[in-house]
Amino acid sequence: MHHFGKAIYNGLNKPGTNVRFNVTHPNDNTTHFGYETVDEREKAGRVRQVFDSVATKYDVMNDLMSGGLHRLWKIFTIARSGVKPGMKVLDIAGGTGDLAKAFSKKVGPSGEVWLTDINNAMLTCGRDRLLNNGTIVKTAQCDAEKLPFPDGYFDIVTVAFGLRNMTHKDSALAEMRRVLKPGGKLMVLEFSKVTPLLAPIYDFYSFQVIPRVGKVVANDSDSYRYLAESIRMHPDQETLKQMMEGVGFDRVQYHNLTGGVVALHVGDKF
Repeated sequence: MHHFGKAIYNGLNKPGTNVRFNVTHPNDNTTHFGYETVDEREKAGRVRQVFDSVATKYDVMNDLMSGGLHRLWKIFTIARSGVKPGMKVLDIAGGTGDLAKAFSKKVGPSGEVWLTDINNAMLTCGRDRLLNNGTIVKTAQCDAEKLPFPDGYFDIVTVAFGLRNMTHKDSALAEMRRVLKPGGKLMVLEFSKVTPLLAPIYDFYSFQVIPRVGKVVANDSDSYRYLAESIRMHPDQETLKQMMEGVGFDRVQYHNLTGGVVALHVGDKF
């Protein structure tokens, strides 16, 4: 049984305050970092370096990388969530806070929204951006594989463009299910496998255009090359569906968006 603990309520009930949770999973296994094979203990640090580098330019690069479509994908996610006033929502790997901001408006003052990310630079950018827009949500820096929330607390859990960077995706999915109430819903918005017709154009854009744009906009081509590679190593639509079912989610379905460039997976907890 996990407990909130005084650290969260003492710190995060204060508007705009971060609390850091460090969790490690020591083992001798290997995993993917883009196309590289690395020790699992090394991946978290490598991913942290990527997002430390891109954090301040993340919104601009999201627009450039997706042609602004990421905003439409997130609107679709909100619409499919069925969120209502008074609900409790957890946004994991919430980055710069797009979903948290939208959910905050939907749940109203009687609801509760938590913005979390394992990366402090990303979380700080998201928190500050929301505060500058007059949106106050609770924030916590934490590992999605060991969430610091009690069982059955949230009505909705979302993770947008973050699952592919997690080392143990099945462990993270199981944690997301644990913190959901019976009747709750998980929504995973993530890059996925495109249709064969789009694949050549998508590959050229991902590996030739995006790193060059990253170099110009963020002075960092390597991080954006990793982001393109990480998409290719992420489970495809059917595999992710099976993973969600494997940790206990029911009625798992997915919606392909923009020809499978991204997919929204939705699973219920009964």
